[in-house]
Amino acid sequence: QLQFAESGGALVQPGESLRLSCATFGFSENAIGWFRQAPGQDREEVSCISRSGRTTFYDDSVKGRFTISRDNAKNMAYLQMNNLKPEDTGVYYCATDASSYSDCSIMERWGKGTVVIVSP
Repeated sequence: QLQFAESGGALVQPGESLRLSCATFGFSENAIGWFRQAPGQDREEVSCISRSGRTTFYDDSVKGRFTISRDNAKNMAYLQMNNLKPEDTGVYYCATDASSYSDCSIMERWGKGTVVIVSP
């Protein structure tokens, strides 16, 4: 099964911004989600966007700082991350829901992830 491909991770200082990109290679008919896994912790959902882009979800920890978007014509999804904090450190993954246009629940096509490190 074709996997998505994330990019844009980097080492940044607290308060800085990053934009992560997710190439979907045309397999983006359903909702797309961004997830992250911090060292020693389980993977958690950060944000989700519906097929149309009109419905979004954010974990409380990133509300007001992160913005998810998608460009279906370009087969891309993005996660704009502002005012980054050390607790945002982790490997960030994108994936698509197997059947839902609006929810991120049963995900597939996981990418290999991109590393974000937020450190002074």
